[in-house]
Amino acid sequence: MSSSFPSSRSSGQTSGETSAGPGPAQHEVARLDPGLYIVSTPIGNLRDITLRALDTLAAVDEVLAEDTRVARKLLDAHGLHAKVSPYHDHNGAERRPGLIERLRDGARLALISDAGTPLVSDPGWKLVHEARKAGVRIVPVPGASAMLAGLVASGLASDRFMFCGFLPPKTGPRKRAAEELKTVPSTLIFYEGGSRLAASIADLAEILGPKRDCVVARELTKLFEEVRSGTLEELAAHYEANGAPKGEIVVLVGPPEVKAAEAGDIDAALTDAMQRLPMKAAANEVADVFGLSKRDLYQRALQLKNG
Repeated sequence: MSSSFPSSRSSGQTSGETSAGPGPAQHEVARLDPGLYIVSTPIGNLRDITLRALDTLAAVDEVLAEDTRVARKLLDAHGLHAKVSPYHDHNGAERRPGLIERLRDGARLALISDAGTPLVSDPGWKLVHEARKAGVRIVPVPGASAMLAGLVASGLASDRFMFCGFLPPKTGPRKRAAEELKTVPSTLIFYEGGSRLAASIADLAEILGPKRDCVVARELTKLFEEVRSGTLEELAAHYEANGAPKGEIVVLVGPPEVKAAEAGDIDAALTDAMQRLPMKAAANEVADVFGLSKRDLYQRALQLKNG
């Protein structure tokens, strides 16, 4: 049966509308080294920002923001008066050459997204890629991340996990994407919109298996934060019956159950995998599925290949 738990938070720290505190803070305006600073911002609660991030945003020449209105709200809440300009998917190709030139000339620029860590299902990776090729120093300023917040709240295995971004919006491509992830021996993490949530979980249940563990983490760090757990089958039924939920959503799916290793099954899996993949890759895939030694599976693959 699925279950849902709201989070307990202290008064004054429950909403994305939360102010930074009783008044604007004073932040160190140190002279930063030239470079591109990748600054993580809160995913909801405005207090979830690091002191280093505030100092960096106060000291850079300009802040590049996915949405300048969202950025200005954050900066105003913390008493910062940085220059802000838009950088997003629609203007990135036009802006990148000029930004790279400025960075090579010694500019200090900060890149932020609307929420969380830039480049994680957000625009920006092309700028970082081209800046690094141009010899520009890239400085990460870590902080909030929805996928990590969802993972640590989920109770699912966290020793190995794979971030998969957004699934395709249509059923056919979505099922094909899920098929590629079926045997990955890790917790899978997706971002999803409320309007597609029920259909996406139903497709995952069909391809990955209805009994796979699943957690839906919604509105993390905000007033209506909710973490609901169950099987893929149970959660697909819940969201189909209750309609599309509001807010930002992280979907987490537990790793597949490790199959009992039987010689015949292993050989059949190796034979099938070697028809699709190079021998080493085939051995690694089957080793992951059965939880066995990759070296041993490679030796067995050699034996099968050589008859």
